[in-house]
Amino acid sequence: MKQHMVIDSPYGPLTLVADDGVLCGLYMVGQRHRPQEETFGERDDTLFDEVTEQLGAYFAGELKEFTVELRLAGTPFQRSVWDRLRQIPYGETRSYGELAEALGNLGASRAVGLANGKNPIGIIVPCHRVVGASGGLTGYGGGLDRKQRLLDFESGAALF
Repeated sequence: MKQHMVIDSPYGPLTLVADDGVLCGLYMVGQRHRPQEETFGERDDTLFDEVTEQLGAYFAGELKEFTVELRLAGTPFQRSVWDRLRQIPYGETRSYGELAEALGNLGASRAVGLANGKNPIGIIVPCHRVVGASGGLTGYGGGLDRKQRLLDFESGAALF
């Protein structure tokens, strides 16, 4: 059974979605590939004490690695990409090519990018830490402005 709640963040409202009490979605307003609201289930603002606590600590600059339980629904390849995203250290970036190489398939950069774009749990599964081969910003479902702000925040270049 799905339920959801909405919390405030420095990036605007975040919709947290649970499947049987486990986080399965974190979506920003206007995010590309954001599911329809009616798929989020009933609203319950008592969900996610641990998730909201960890997000609050992250936004305060006190948490660098999330430990909440996640339910990532996707293809085996997508899940392998999302697992790799969670291995990118706070404040660092990787290119799509580096992720493809880490997955053992140098030619999979484009597929890595597509999987990255379909990440259902933004911020916690840090798809914002993936950049182009030259180090430049490339697509981000939450918008390039948010991606830059997240990267600046994690590098210490910007605080809220």
